Amino acid sequence: MSAALAGLVILVIGDSQMMAMLPNLHSQLEGDGAVVYSYAVCGSTAADWIGPGVASCGTLERLDKAPAVADAKTRPTWNVGNLIAEHRPNLVVIQLADTMAGYGGKMDTPWIHQQVSGLTAKIAASHVSCVWVGPTWGKDEGPYHRSDGEVQAMSQLLSTTVAPCTYIDSTAFARPGEWPTRDGGHLYPDGYRKWAKAISESIARLRTKFAATAQ
Repeated sequence: MSAALAGLVILVIGDSQMMAMLPNLHSQLEGDGAVVYSYAVCGSTAADWIGPGVASCGTLERLDKAPAVADAKTRPTWNVGNLIAEHRPNLVVIQLADTMAGYGGKMDTPWIHQQVSGLTAKIAASHVSCVWVGPTWGKDEGPYHRSDGEVQAMSQLLSTTVAPCTYIDSTAFARPGEWPTRDGGHLYPDGYRKWAKAISESIARLRTKFAATAQ
């Protein structure tokens, strides 16, 4: 076990990508010494985390060392403000991009700005540090049609929008096509394992930005 993240309480939130990556990322962050609370909502946008929203295609949560709990039913989404108040993290890890990007269509830049700034303002008001994990490469095939250019454009947009959160550029972790997808958007298990490891290592390198004890 590494002590790279010892003393940190980390809240993780994300969309369907996080649902698939959550077991790996939660365990990786925990193995690096953090206390971790992870939540994922399939198909969620940034606004769904400041609510009220509805999870229509499933959720997954894992709280500290408890087993992960999946729910396939329609249910209200979690509110990030309530989660921060409950768990008192000193770092929030956000993985949200794909649902907002509108791959295969026209990217609605003003709407994305509004979505992202609403969530970052909510977190900033709680005086908690945050990192925002950008999208990884996909493939321009059905049903998600993630072209390299669109992924790059969404990553660039987020990199200039997520402040005061620190941006983690997932496109830097692998070459386009290096991590195969099963549907154009979602990776195979080995890809999620590698992505989770790269995210955790990036957070460890940023360690000095985050408080050593919970707020």
